[in-house]
Parts: sequence; C-alpha cells; structure tokens
Amino acid sequence: MVEVNLKRPALAHLGLEAAAADFRAQEHGVALGETPFRAAINLRGQPSNTALMKAFAKVLGVDLPHTPNTIAKAGDISVLWLGPEEWLATGPEEAEERLEHDLREAAGDHFASVSNVSDNYTALRISGPAARATLEKGCPLDLHPRVFGIGSCAQSLVSKTAVILERLEADEGEEWCYRLHVRRSFADYLWRWLQDAAREYGVTVLKSS
Repeated sequence: MVEVNLKRPALAHLGLEAAAADFRAQEHGVALGETPFRAAINLRGQPSNTALMKAFAKVLGVDLPHTPNTIAKAGDISVLWLGPEEWLATGPEEAEERLEHDLREAAGDHFASVSNVSDNYTALRISGPAARATLEKGCPLDLHPRVFGIGSCAQSLVSKTAVILERLEADEGEEWCYRLHVRRSFADYLWRWLQDAAREYGVTVLKSS
C-alpha cells in the first residue's frame, strides 16, 4: 500500500508557491514566507526536578532554558521558554515523531506532560530591513534589539492574533528576521495583515522552507 501524505500547508489556498520568488528581499523591505509542518512539542515540568530536566536535555541535546523569554538551541532543534514550568520544543517536520516518542519516554513517571501540538500551528517567517517596523505596527512588545535580541522569544499578539514570536539570526542583507508560530485557523488572517502592513515597504513572497 502506498502511503499518501494528505497534509496541506495552512496557506495552501493562497497559492504562495506560485507567487514566491527564489530570492530574499533586497530592494524590497520585507520578505514573507510560510514554514509549514514544523515539529512542535509542548513540555511542562518542574525545573526543580533535576532528573526530569536532565532526561529532557538528553533527548533535546540542550538544557531547557530557565531564563524567561529565551531560546536554547542544539542543531536544528530549538527550545523556547514559555513560562516558569513550560517550554516548546520545535524543529523540522522529520523530527516530530522522534521528539514526541523520546520525550514521552524521558518524562516516564515524573510529574510532567508532553503534548504534540504540531498540527495546531504553522510558522510564518518575516525578514528584511523593514520586518521589525512591520511587526511594530501590530505588536505591543518592545522589539528594540537591546530588549528583544537574537535568541529571544515571547508569547504576544500581532494585530489581535496570539503568536509565539522568535527573533532569528538574519541572513546577509536582511537585517531583521522573525518567526511567528500561529494557530492554523488564524494563519490566513495574520498573513493578510502582514502583507498589508508591509505594503509600503515592498513585499517579496518566499517559497516554503
């Protein structure tokens, strides 16, 4: 039997692949793209439980961050601090099954929870010289680099839409780069808002990555 993958990007109906350019915004101020199907595993546990923290760290390849609104990275796996006892482990689609299985095994009988929320979210990427200015039109966070530097994350709103916002290291010529984890049901609204907010700067649509 041939296995058929019926998963569709949250924004498939917008035909972004057909509109996408093969290059990132240079003359344009903002580049927008969707990164669908990222693995997203929600973790809850008590930081004082050293055995649990070590078990999670062994699976992830990095200690869970305990400083608020920071990210710990190991290769293509990122662990975002969401609260004093809550984290989000994210990575490429192919890591989802392994992460969920191994983290559940690591949790064992500890007072902890491991929830696969990958299907709840899609990720939007916004980059370019005017990416920060675009987000600031609808996000109440202070995005100045002294406050929200590379490796920062936060739960917030962008134009009434709940997001988990990451600041990523920008590619050459982009200056600013962010990833927004948003529930699939709000992705269309947020995409259209970002396009409109960035219109004055010029927008390049990127291929899914």
